[in-house]
Amino acid sequence: MNEDEYLTYQEYLERVGSGITTKKGNCPVTLLLLMIQGKWKSQILYQFCIHEKIRFGELKKALPGITTTMLTNALRELVRDGLVVREQFNEIPPHVEYSFSEMGKDLLPVFYAMMIWGFKHEDEITPP
Repeated sequence: MNEDEYLTYQEYLERVGSGITTKKGNCPVTLLLLMIQGKWKSQILYQFCIHEKIRFGELKKALPGITTTMLTNALRELVRDGLVVREQFNEIPPHVEYSFSEMGKDLLPVFYAMMIWGFKHEDEITPP
């Protein structure tokens, strides 16, 4: 399926029962889930929904409980997978900013849909 041949939601509902795969034979949902799996990645990505660009220290403050190592590893993986861009500034003091890549920005409607779902079902769910 080419990018100009995406299914409409109605077509998706009609076809999902028989299985939908990419041209490489993969489940298109699994590809994303593998990239964002883990306790912190979705929370990190949500910070990019809030902030156009954010520094490492600001991310760490926004995510209570995350260790420096966990944040570093998650950001490296998100950069490697193409969802996040790392920009290094070699000035005094040196700093790094992170932001969504163009591919990462395509997740904004996904986060919007997840937000709507969260509001709709908030009273039915007990957080872990």
